[in-house]
Amino acid sequence: MKRYRFMKLVFLMLGFSCIVGPKGIVGQDAKAAPSAMAPFEQYLISDRNAEITLARSAAPESISRDAEIYVLTPGGFEVAVKGKNGFVCVVDRSWMLPFDDPEFWDPAVRLPTCLNAPAARFHLPLTFKTTALVLARLSKTQISDGIKIAFDKNQLPLPESGSMCYMMSKQQNFGPKVGNGNDSHLMFWFPQKDHMSWGAELPDAPVDVHQYSPQPITEFVISVSKWSDGTPVNAH
Repeated sequence: MKRYRFMKLVFLMLGFSCIVGPKGIVGQDAKAAPSAMAPFEQYLISDRNAEITLARSAAPESISRDAEIYVLTPGGFEVAVKGKNGFVCVVDRSWMLPFDDPEFWDPAVRLPTCLNAPAARFHLPLTFKTTALVLARLSKTQISDGIKIAFDKNQLPLPESGSMCYMMSKQQNFGPKVGNGNDSHLMFWFPQKDHMSWGAELPDAPVDVHQYSPQPITEFVISVSKWSDGTPVNAH
């Protein structure tokens, strides 16, 4: 069964998405999603060390322990820990969800992401640009338009070959309707292209394609069976 709800929440962010994985659980008593930006301080994590730990939880410790770590401040993202291995970990906020996602302004959303070096050169500029537009208190439509213009003017880079990231944190939160989505996954980014080369949307193929954003990017997402701490995803 296709996990449409979870895909709309996780796929952070980019022009198309392909996913493999089981359907997430949706809470019946979830609060209504906010329709507008909350005060910016609600998106911050007051304990800097807690945010560093959360960012590192995106990937196995063997990777994240030497990664560079960014944290969100009132002025945007800044380096909290210098890295040694080329990986970069950051906790993306709700505005990195798809623009049509109902949780786009939910301050509870926390998306720990650990990027390899090629992905960091692509994804961090997009994160920083989107966050700057949020800090300017622009509307969702204005932010979407601003991102599209930035790509059209080559002010934001397209993903390089080999761009990938880990989103394996048990603490990830896609909003009250989904929570952690019960899904640990890897993401691979490409410039937008013909998805039929992956068999997307063909009968019985476990690859879905969705369009929801102005970015000219393909995101290929593969669910994995363990969280970053090594425990099974479906353990109870």
